[in-house]
Amino acid sequence: MTKTGKRITYIVLTILGAAIIAFGIYLNSLLPIITGYAAKNLCSAVFVSDRKPENVEATELNFSFIKFTNNSVNYDEKSVTSHFLWGKSKAIYRKGFGVTLLRNISEETLRRSKYPAGGEPGYSQDTIQWPLGDILPVKNTGIDTIKLAEISKKLITDNAYNGNAFAFMVIHKGIPVAEAYKPQFTRHTRLLSWSMAKSFTNALIGILVKEGNMDIMQPTGIDEWKGDERSKITLNDLMQMQSGLKWNEDYGNRSDVTLMLHQESDMARFAIERPIAFPAGTHWYYSSGATNIVSDLIRRRLGNDSTYYIFANTRLFNKIGMPDAVFEVDPSGTRIGSSYLYATARDYARFGLLFENDGVFNGVRILPEGWVKYTTTPASASNGIYGSFFWLNRSKRLPSVPEDMFACDGHDGQHIYILPTQQLVVVVLGFSQTSKGGMDTDRLLRDILSTL
Repeated sequence: MTKTGKRITYIVLTILGAAIIAFGIYLNSLLPIITGYAAKNLCSAVFVSDRKPENVEATELNFSFIKFTNNSVNYDEKSVTSHFLWGKSKAIYRKGFGVTLLRNISEETLRRSKYPAGGEPGYSQDTIQWPLGDILPVKNTGIDTIKLAEISKKLITDNAYNGNAFAFMVIHKGIPVAEAYKPQFTRHTRLLSWSMAKSFTNALIGILVKEGNMDIMQPTGIDEWKGDERSKITLNDLMQMQSGLKWNEDYGNRSDVTLMLHQESDMARFAIERPIAFPAGTHWYYSSGATNIVSDLIRRRLGNDSTYYIFANTRLFNKIGMPDAVFEVDPSGTRIGSSYLYATARDYARFGLLFENDGVFNGVRILPEGWVKYTTTPASASNGIYGSFFWLNRSKRLPSVPEDMFACDGHDGQHIYILPTQQLVVVVLGFSQTSKGGMDTDRLLRDILSTL
């Protein structure tokens, strides 16, 4: 080989070696996300949702690198350990708290924490009428229930709307008029909210506003932000996704959101430490970090952790007929307001009813007057697509649906659609990957509207 040829070979091998090293470093940085995602989601599915692990692995964990994880379920200690290459993550279940991914804290420390008493509902849903209970009324609301049943079959059995729906409910004039589940799911199955949890965080803030404990238009007062531009950020800016904090919400890569959910022990702290990118209130972009900051602010305001943990139960869940909902916490103990609520299809429908009825549930005002109007007022820079932790249809992103529709939307096909003019609430839960186009919810809602 000539001297020039040797030089070229050396350069090529050097570049190839550097590329291999760079790929190894990057892959190593992905391992906590890959194994953390598998361990946390499988553990919650098994011990919160009471599902079979093989069914979860065949659906929600059957993509990208996640499908190559080796997952071990320990039923005695209620944990899941996931391995991929040299990476390993463990998640544990604790009653009341749900599932927590072990990050920068010992399992022993976490297990010493006990969920406080005092959040019991004081009623049995099996013995009382809807909407607080599960005795459903038989009442003709004027909707075409035969046609709705056909839609249910198309959605749940035939997957005809380009998605994989696990559960489906339609509420008309406050009455359940359609309810359907895939065979492995029932009305008792608690299903993951993903980002619909943000809308529940909205409700918790609303309750604090009603009680005089929060002013959403004032700066947050976060100590770490004093002395720089972040000191101007209000609670309203955070809730409308216009905080100006630098954030990357890419779920398909190593990003702020995937690092926060799968690698950080204090998710709010991670988000609080983001630098400012734009003046507060001037730019809209989606940020799960903003919601976890809000969840942390709720914890700070309530002060006592026992009060904080049962607050959601006593002020919201028990009052709207969802006492068995589980709102999970991160290792630091703060509820993961961005992503991890587990509740049944009926629970999500009840939550939709609360907002359809202007914050009143079963004759009792839960949210302050005007809160739903505030919630559905478009964030100034959102082009009409977003309000306060709720999605809007002012820009007709769903062209077949009325402009006054607003929604709770979650990753991979979790939806609560609220159509106040039509007195409709529609719940769709499942695993409809957006990477594959997602479910055609516009066509689904158009078909439902045709039954009126």
